[in-house]
Amino acid sequence: MENSKSLRTWLDDFKLSHPLVIAGPCSAETEEQVMEIARELKDSDVSIFRAGIWKPRTRPGGFEGVGEIGLKWLQKAKAETGLLMAVEVANEAHVKSALEHDIDVLWIGARTTVNPFAVQEIADALKGTDKIVLVKNPVNPDLSLWLGGVERLYNAGIKKLGVIHRGFSTYEKTKYRNIPEWQIAIELQSRFPDLPLICDPSHITGRRDMILEVSQQALDLNYDGLIIETHNDPEHAWSDAAQQVTPDALKQIFIDLRIRKMTDEADDYNQKMAALRTQIDEIDSKLIESLGKRMKIADKIGALKKEKNVAVLQNKRWNEILGKMVLEGEEKGLSEEFILKMFKAIHQESISHQEKVINHK
Repeated sequence: MENSKSLRTWLDDFKLSHPLVIAGPCSAETEEQVMEIARELKDSDVSIFRAGIWKPRTRPGGFEGVGEIGLKWLQKAKAETGLLMAVEVANEAHVKSALEHDIDVLWIGARTTVNPFAVQEIADALKGTDKIVLVKNPVNPDLSLWLGGVERLYNAGIKKLGVIHRGFSTYEKTKYRNIPEWQIAIELQSRFPDLPLICDPSHITGRRDMILEVSQQALDLNYDGLIIETHNDPEHAWSDAAQQVTPDALKQIFIDLRIRKMTDEADDYNQKMAALRTQIDEIDSKLIESLGKRMKIADKIGALKKEKNVAVLQNKRWNEILGKMVLEGEEKGLSEEFILKMFKAIHQESISHQEKVINHK
């Protein structure tokens, strides 16, 4: 994307002394509920009020949102509190209704981001508007698909763009509802450093007791803001009850969060940091050298298997390696999740090397 600096202008308009905070219920349920939550958030660090009007459900029969009537409630909440209003849109009709009700921020959900046709339809419907548009990561860990959604909107002339990191779905059982895969968001940020990056700890965790932890991780990684689901009676919420916090709990999160400085100009800091980074660089070089040596051994293993007509994949051996490495990793303070990801990648590269040797004519 050219002139990516223009993408940050909408965030600069807020002139905030703290990270941007978007908060509100997963779903707008009643006018009274919307108004009560908005009033409680008015005098806090919240700048944008969010509420789901149309709720995409995995299977039919669940609560799918109140629909267009909810937009009128948001208009009323905006008039009374002065908060900007944000809703999720999934098609042209949603965009049209949101614009007619002067909604300030529109976001594209994870299920919609995976569909380029739907994103293009939304982009076309938004042409000529000056709204803030946020793109959630797709449900699957696909950086290109995420970037593609942003590019479609940018090409439609939408300049006030940002992205929301809400984690990625997986069949693996972890402590997260959606695994963060921080490295994907970091890669996006490294490619487009002026693209505002907002973390959605509610959907990453699926649990209100983990919101603070993940919010702090995001701020430590220099995210620009947070979007946190907030409900006046979360236990009885009509959708995603377990991951919503009360307005009071949200305010406590603001108090507990530590906002990090980008850097420190002190000489002792810079000297110590330079020395530590030099150590990291040396270790990284040795890691690459060791991995290169490992793959040369994998080539020899491939040649031996080719000679003896043995299958490349040896599950028993692989499982033994994995179990051993997890135990050794724990002794070195490395998480099982990290060890599994790292050695799965190493194993896949090793398999690829062996296959090239075996299939070489």
